[in-house]
Amino acid sequence: MSPAPGPGPRWLLFSFGVGLVSGSRCPNGCQCQDQEVVCTGAQLKEYPPDIPLDTRRLYLNDNHITFLPAMNLGLLSDLVYLACSNNRIGEVMDYTFIGVFRLIYLDLSSNNLTSVSPHSFSMLSSLVQLNLSHNPHLSSLDKYTFANTSSLRFLDLRNTGLQALDHAAFQNLPTLQTLYLSGNPWKCNCSFLDFTIYLIVTHLDYPDGRNATCVEPAELAGWPVAQVGNPLRYMCITHLDGRDYLFLLLIGFCIFSAGTVAAWLTGMCAVVYQSARRRPSEVDEDDEHGQRMSVSRRVFQSRVGVGQDGFPQLI
Repeated sequence: MSPAPGPGPRWLLFSFGVGLVSGSRCPNGCQCQDQEVVCTGAQLKEYPPDIPLDTRRLYLNDNHITFLPAMNLGLLSDLVYLACSNNRIGEVMDYTFIGVFRLIYLDLSSNNLTSVSPHSFSMLSSLVQLNLSHNPHLSSLDKYTFANTSSLRFLDLRNTGLQALDHAAFQNLPTLQTLYLSGNPWKCNCSFLDFTIYLIVTHLDYPDGRNATCVEPAELAGWPVAQVGNPLRYMCITHLDGRDYLFLLLIGFCIFSAGTVAAWLTGMCAVVYQSARRRPSEVDEDDEHGQRMSVSRRVFQSRVGVGQDGFPQLI
C-alpha cells in the first residue's frame, strides 16, 4: 500500500527555510503581529532569541534584561523602532547595534547604564530619536558617542549622573533640534565653558531649560546651564582668582631667576674671554722687554770696556 500523497521532504525543507527567513515564530509571553513584537512586562531575564527576522518594531519594556546581544540584534536588519526602557541593562558595548542600521527610534531610559562605549551608536546613521534618561549611574559620555548619528533630532539626557559634556560630542549633529538636560549634577567650571557656548550659538530647543541647573561652583549654583555662558566666560577668561595670581608670581620669580643666572653666566664668559686674550699679549710684552734689557746691558758693557783700555789713540 503506497503512502498517501502529501508534502515531501523538499517541501518541508522549503517551509523551514521560509519560516527561518520570515521569522514566523514568536517568543513566549510576547505578541507578534504585522512586523511588530510586543514583549512589554513579559518578565524576561534576557533578550529573547527567537524574534521574527522581519520585525520592524520591538518592545522590550518593563523586563529584567541585563544585556543586548549584538549577534541577535544584528539579524533584525529591518528594525526601525526599539524600546528597552525600564530594564537592567548596565552597559552598551561597541557595535551593539551594528546590524540594525535602519533604526530610527531607540529608548534605553530607566536602566542601570554605567557606561556607553564610544562606538555603541556608530552604525546608527538613520537614528532620529535617542533616549538615555533616568540612568543615574551614567556619569560621562565619550566625545565620539554621537560621532555618526548625523540624523539625530531628539536627545534626552534627563536624570542621569552626567556632570559635564564635551562640546565636541555634538559637532556632528547638524540636525539636532531638541535636547533635555534637567536633573543632572552639572559642574559649571571652566571645562564646561565650551559646551555652554555651544548651547548659546546653536539655538536648540530646551523644553526643560529652567530645570537644567548648575550645582557647582557655589556662585553659579541654580543657574540654568543654557544661561551660564557669559558669567562663566567672565570667571574663566577675564577674571583672575588667587591661584592665578600665585601662578603669575611664580612665573615672574622663575623669569627673574633665569635672567639673573643668564647675566651671571654671560659675565663669567666675558671675563674668561678677556683673560684668555690678555695672556698672550702679556707674554709678548715680556719677551720684547727682555730683549730690550739684553741689548741695553750689552751696550753698557761695551762702553765700560772702552773706558778701562784708556783714551782712544789719535791718528
